[in-house]
Amino acid sequence: MIAVVDLGIGNLANVRKALGGVITSDPYSIERAEKIVLPGVGNFGAVMEKLEPLRGVIIDAINDGKPLLGICLGLQLLFEGSEESPGKPGLGVFRGKVVRFQGVRVPHIGWNQVWQRKECPLFEGIKDGAYFYFVHSYYALPEEDVTAGVTDYESKGAKVVFTSAVCRENVYAVQFHPEKSGRNGLRLLGNFRRL
Repeated sequence: MIAVVDLGIGNLANVRKALGGVITSDPYSIERAEKIVLPGVGNFGAVMEKLEPLRGVIIDAINDGKPLLGICLGLQLLFEGSEESPGKPGLGVFRGKVVRFQGVRVPHIGWNQVWQRKECPLFEGIKDGAYFYFVHSYYALPEEDVTAGVTDYESKGAKVVFTSAVCRENVYAVQFHPEKSGRNGLRLLGNFRRL
């Protein structure tokens, strides 16, 4: 069973449909799940408050080797903190912080390419430079070697190259929305389901 963590926000129905998972905020169900999906849209601090009662269950699952997939804000929550909510700690699974785009139009909305930077089972059968759908104003700055994909965002004559996918052992996360990314997104979610 795949547990799609219900934080009261986000496009959960499409994620569940693509993965065949169960939407739940019940710690016992999340603990029993074979895999966990941490979706998310909204404010880092507000979502972390909703996630706080599940922090221990999620960290234990990761430490037990269960595959976890963070989507959009779900990627950002895996880091130590965000400029969006100073003083509100993230899950701290990865070292690094989340910062706001500077010098480019915010939010970054629409289709953009993901350039693969290291081997990651999520991208099996997906060509380098494939397009995915993004909606976000913040991005992660990892302080360890977890970047699996990067994206170039250009607007207003400026360019930001940011981490758009991370991968380490059993923890995976993407800044884009695979559930809104057509065939490539469905392939990526299928790869996670088969892990």
